[in-house]
Amino acid sequence: MVGDALTRLKRARGQLNAVIEMIEEGRDCRDVLTQLAAVSKAVDRAGYKIIASGMRHCNAARERGEQPEMTDEELEKLFLSLA
Repeated sequence: MVGDALTRLKRARGQLNAVIEMIEEGRDCRDVLTQLAAVSKAVDRAGYKIIASGMRHCNAARERGEQPEMTDEELEKLFLSLA
């Protein structure tokens, strides 16, 4: 899942570069903001993928009887930081 997040972030980087070019070219603010919203959504989704991966990783550790890297409270705090 972290690979999915990385793919999303790379795509968002390309979109952000396009937004910067649009601004530099003096493009219409509606078009710029539409694309900027798409970048924001892509970054948010990447964050959610990373959190989901962390939750699965921690749950698997618990099932093996190991101490997970993060507590449920820490994971929840990270999740809420994206909201």
